[in-house]
Amino acid sequence: MRDSRWHRLSGSALEAFLGRGGTGVISFGADADTAPASIPVSYGYNADIEAFYFRLSLPPESRKTELVDRPVSFVTYAETDDGWRSAVATGRLEPVEETSYDSTTVQGMWGIEIPEIDVFERSREELQFRDFQLDPETLSGRKEVPSEP
Repeated sequence: MRDSRWHRLSGSALEAFLGRGGTGVISFGADADTAPASIPVSYGYNADIEAFYFRLSLPPESRKTELVDRPVSFVTYAETDDGWRSAVATGRLEPVEETSYDSTTVQGMWGIEIPEIDVFERSREELQFRDFQLDPETLSGRKEVPSEP
């Protein structure tokens, strides 16, 4: 492993890293005796309103159904030609279907691109998905800065 240090990503660099969408891991808060529930997800990001969007499968037997109202943290990470980049957002998910069509939340979905990644044991047509927005309470990014030899 090479030695490296990191710097905070500037606003424009963070926006460029997040793009319009990608993949990451969302973790749902748990009580003091239970580890957070962490799952890989696809996301969309709208830089104009600084909001993330997620399309989550919530089958009735899923633990996510009971956790979706809890605080979340979302992490995305990538290796680039210039070293690693990462972003961390925290907050609460808001269901998109509960907002009006002309709201900023719904309008913000027009500027995103949520990748469709098939990780399910059943076909996508058999699953129910719900859209959520994360208007982050905190959002930060970091980038690798190689150490001098």
